[in-house]
Amino acid sequence: MQKGLLIILSGPSGVGKGTVRAKLMQDESLNLCYSISMTTRGIRPGEENGREYYFVSREEFEKQVQEGNLLEHAEFVGNYYGTPKSKVEELREQGKNVLLEIEINGAQTVMEKCPDAVSIFLVPPSMEALEARIRGRSTENEETIQKRLAKARGELTKSGLYKFTVLNDSVDNAAAAIARIIRSQIAKEN
Repeated sequence: MQKGLLIILSGPSGVGKGTVRAKLMQDESLNLCYSISMTTRGIRPGEENGREYYFVSREEFEKQVQEGNLLEHAEFVGNYYGTPKSKVEELREQGKNVLLEIEINGAQTVMEKCPDAVSIFLVPPSMEALEARIRGRSTENEETIQKRLAKARGELTKSGLYKFTVLNDSVDNAAAAIARIIRSQIAKEN
């Protein structure tokens, strides 16, 4: 059995990574499996532990880091995020194409550890569109929104580190472009 691809989907906060990922996951021909990250941030309405994230305490997260159980980890606006290593490898060995939806510093760490990863950077049509998306969530205070926007401006300069850049002008267009990339990479592996 062919080992599955490791696919990194990254981009600034609010660019629509989660929405595009959900659309991609509907395409069974891609044989995708979503890698659930671990985080210390609070659960948002509609989220479920073990579905969107593994929600853990700071102490538990720090223990996982110390034991080397995370493929990558980072702190973002006061919360930790990380990718459980064993889950990713297990899924790839089963032939699944594992999709990581992670922030930029974490993505860089994974790209260093896994140079065969298919790295995709999602960009917004404009900073104004990005700000509208972040504000549209209505989940954060003004200070947090400003932190996210400031971080996003810096993150947009990192798109050149990725193998592919995809514009998220619409969820359907972005998902279709990413699906084409994945198919081309699967064909290359065969």
